Amino acid sequence: MTHRIAATIFCVGLCMLGQDAAAADITPVMAPEAQQIETESGWTFTFAPYFWAAGMSGDVGMNIGRFQPTVDVDSSFGDIWDHLDFAAMAIGEARYDRYSIFADLMYVKLSGSAGTPRGIVADEATVDSETFAGLLGVGYSVLQDNTGHLDIVGGVRVWSVDTTISLSGGLLDGRSTSDGDTWVDAVGGVKGTYFITPNIFLTGWGLVGGGGADIDWDVAATVGYKFNETFSSVIGYRALGVDYSNDGFVFDIVEQGPIIGLAVKF
Repeated sequence: MTHRIAATIFCVGLCMLGQDAAAADITPVMAPEAQQIETESGWTFTFAPYFWAAGMSGDVGMNIGRFQPTVDVDSSFGDIWDHLDFAAMAIGEARYDRYSIFADLMYVKLSGSAGTPRGIVADEATVDSETFAGLLGVGYSVLQDNTGHLDIVGGVRVWSVDTTISLSGGLLDGRSTSDGDTWVDAVGGVKGTYFITPNIFLTGWGLVGGGGADIDWDVAATVGYKFNETFSSVIGYRALGVDYSNDGFVFDIVEQGPIIGLAVKF
């Protein structure tokens, strides 16, 4: 009976939060002119934090004893924003001639509370969700000139997702349960930048792979404007999906939404 009640509360909590942190991201996009520093060695370094107003849809599930409830989630960015506690993410890249090393790090923490049905077994359920996704990759420019570059890239993405449900009041006062998992996917694809004019540029990428997950994919396209040697801005769209399941834990989601940001070079 306790497991059945916990499963019900879990479903309520997931629908309330829109679950996943990765889904709620405020995440970065790489702009070629973002905080770029060129050294005497020929290396060029780029750091670019950006905001991603992503919503999330898909299926999320949790292993609660003998019960393994899966919930269909469809949350807008506004829904997720209401429960966002903290978000930190950034993209960095180091380039030397045609070679590059890049990283994309995202961490988001969500929480929220809601009353339980009838308020007998518990008065309130609190759901806390944390997600980390970190991509580390290398690339080689197959096309490169003074207007931009097209890179073949490959790397690994590490996912870590953890969700805790805590109950207060009622018969199950003080009870809590949690579930989550960590896995690694190998991904590969292309990314590139192209300057249409000295001030207007296009940038984007497309990655796909798998490993721990059945599939892990990430695509983005943005248009940017270089105001001067210090400031540039980008606006575009990004979509990311992952399909992972293991021992009752399910994380099969698609995140997508617009990207906008300001890049600073110094």
